[in-house]
Amino acid sequence: MNSRESQLQAFDRLLTIMDELREQCPWDRKQTLQSLRHLTIEETYELGDAILENDLDEVKKELGDLLLHIVFYAKIGSETQDFDMADVCNSICEKLIHRHPHIYGDVEVKDEEEVKQNWEKLKLKEGKKSVLEGVPKGLPALVKASRIQDKVKGVGFDWEEPHQVWDKVQEELEELQVEIAAGNQDKIEAEFGDVLFSMINYARFLNINPEDALERTNKKFISRFQYLESKATELGKPLMDMTLAEMDVFWNEAKKM
Repeated sequence: MNSRESQLQAFDRLLTIMDELREQCPWDRKQTLQSLRHLTIEETYELGDAILENDLDEVKKELGDLLLHIVFYAKIGSETQDFDMADVCNSICEKLIHRHPHIYGDVEVKDEEEVKQNWEKLKLKEGKKSVLEGVPKGLPALVKASRIQDKVKGVGFDWEEPHQVWDKVQEELEELQVEIAAGNQDKIEAEFGDVLFSMINYARFLNINPEDALERTNKKFISRFQYLESKATELGKPLMDMTLAEMDVFWNEAKKM
């Protein structure tokens, strides 16, 4: 692998290229923090896809794309005299040192769980009024639910045993069935949300990331359905003209594959 000197040289090269692009390229010159935001979100999801696929070459490329965005934001910040790349790096360095007193101070911890609990306590001491302030409002609901549960766990608000969480899932399912029978759409939606929230909670106790688990299922479904489409094409028969029984034959083939 590259030496620290080579890594620093590569980073300096990227900073130099960013300076040149910002000065000479019409598109790069036009960008703002706001115009880059949605592109950064897309790049983050693309990195997530590459990680799920365990495509390390693609992970490397997507990390580069994301790093470019960080450098881009820092460049814009330097132009407005608000912050530059050094400020960004020093800021995260100071935060890491402050929030790892078991490494840079005299605090002792016995395991990962104590580290996470100390992390939340330190953030409250920094002036945060709620442990949930660190959960971005714009997160997708499934990811947000997972982060909320992880945050409150850090201050001890959590179930003690997995079976307790599963019992809660069963309870929420029963409440959902009651509302389905009653036909109240608003309450059905509310109880369905409770079921999902409980399942996400249960995933934590199984050491499963619910977002990753669902995305794996999405990819699996897409692969199987596209196999079904390809078989329909081979037969020269549109999917809409096939019976479910005919589709099931190819679907089961795809499952075996």
